Amino acid sequence: MAAPTTSHKLGAEALGTFWLVLGGCGTAVLAGKDVGSLGIALAFGLTVLTGAYAFGHISGGHFNPAVTIGLAAAKRFRWNDVGGYVVAQLIGATVAASVLFVIASGQDGFDAQATGFASNGYGDHSPGGYSLLAALITEIVLTAFFLYVILGASEKRAAVGFSGLSIGLALTLIHLISIPIDNTSVNPARSIGVAIYAGADALGQVWLFIVAPIIGAIIAGATHAAIVGADD
Repeated sequence: MAAPTTSHKLGAEALGTFWLVLGGCGTAVLAGKDVGSLGIALAFGLTVLTGAYAFGHISGGHFNPAVTIGLAAAKRFRWNDVGGYVVAQLIGATVAASVLFVIASGQDGFDAQATGFASNGYGDHSPGGYSLLAALITEIVLTAFFLYVILGASEKRAAVGFSGLSIGLALTLIHLISIPIDNTSVNPARSIGVAIYAGADALGQVWLFIVAPIIGAIIAGATHAAIVGADD
């Protein structure tokens, strides 16, 4: 069987990121009142789990610029390929947010800015009123641990066939922790995609949900091998 081409890998990343944003943010926007934080957390976990098994064998199943950058920092991914992956992820997230906006607008009285449209925020735009510093620390720490899980679960010495499950469960837990704080990002593409439709306030705060996840991912990528040893 022929190895995936670069275009195949980028297509898989775009599709996987589209699925994550449509499934996770779609649950928050369309069914959030019915399913609550637990349902939203499970939705994000399930999108990553299913996406990993559907597209992971093609592109590696990053679906997240922070993951791509973290893997490059860990020397598990070529820095030369980071740009293409990030662009594909941003395209997938933006298209998914656009589809979700059209669907949500089918309900009379829907207002993306008034509802927040599953965007991330701090201060007055935090679900629980948490500060900028709280959101910053949350995003750095949780993204770092998300990368530690990804790096550990994808090692050759790890249990075969369970990486997608552990990564999906980790993302579920991350959402359970941080939905009340900042609506959970740990993924710049997810944050940018919905912020476009959530209005000026969301766009004004989205910088934190770009910078903090990338910092956390680089920390994990740079330290993982030193802490637990290199994979043979």
